[in-house]
Amino acid sequence: MSPNLTVFIVDDDPSLRDALGLLLGVRGYRTAVFASAEDFLQAFQPEWAGCLVADIRMSGMDGLSLQRTLNDMDSLLPVIIVTGHGDVSSAREAFKARAVDFLEKPFEEDKLIAAIEEAFSMQQRQRQDLDRRIQRDQLLGELTPREREVFELVVMGRHNREIAPELNISVRTVEVHKARLMAKLGVDNVADLVRVALRD
Repeated sequence: MSPNLTVFIVDDDPSLRDALGLLLGVRGYRTAVFASAEDFLQAFQPEWAGCLVADIRMSGMDGLSLQRTLNDMDSLLPVIIVTGHGDVSSAREAFKARAVDFLEKPFEEDKLIAAIEEAFSMQQRQRQDLDRRIQRDQLLGELTPREREVFELVVMGRHNREIAPELNISVRTVEVHKARLMAKLGVDNVADLVRVALRD
């Protein structure tokens, strides 16, 4: 359990909302509760980390609509859908929209905790991938236009002797640009250069 991750609870039933908040609080989770999807979206910050536990049936926007809205906003917050009225079509829709789990009330405490831990792991992996992409983009941004051209041709599998005439420079100049761009990107072989290029 990471201390900087929060379980965001969205449920229009105050007794269930409070019971869930209490249960998770006792287990050591940091929680934030909202009475509606609209309240959650009004407060939502893209940097929020953790997971969302949302009821499927609420007055106003329902849990599946909230999930779709967050996907449309490119949110990285994993979603767990809970419902007192489970049906196959709703579960299918939730999973198609990348829900971590679909739990029917009354759900077992251990299943909820397992789903939250899975969501937290997913969130941390997504954040790490995003950090790596940002770092990669920053490093690529330090390349000169010519180094960028050499980089793109190298990762396409071209050899120095093929790159030289394409860019109208000597093989030796290609080697110099290649050495410089590899130093800037912190790699020492072509395979690692390709990994940098494929990191998306």
